[in-house]
Amino acid sequence: MSRSDDSDILQRARAERRVCVTLDADFHAILATSGEPGPSVIRVRKEALDATALAALLQDIWPSIEQALAAGAMVTVTDRAIRVRRLPVVKN
Repeated sequence: MSRSDDSDILQRARAERRVCVTLDADFHAILATSGEPGPSVIRVRKEALDATALAALLQDIWPSIEQALAAGAMVTVTDRAIRVRRLPVVKN
């Protein structure tokens, strides 16, 4: 799906009950404005990760975010923190 629109990727992930992993902020923006309860998305904000390093990072953090992802969440991973925001995003 490398050439698909972000919305199409999210739609497929929702239909297949998958978690999206991305470097792209657009996925969080689409979810935040959609009011949808999923799919869950992990946004990685770390520089220069190759596929092996990314896989290791995901394995390391998975236990701490697994429940939130199962319930529907937007997760942001940086060098300093892991932030979790539950879905759907409710506007006040």
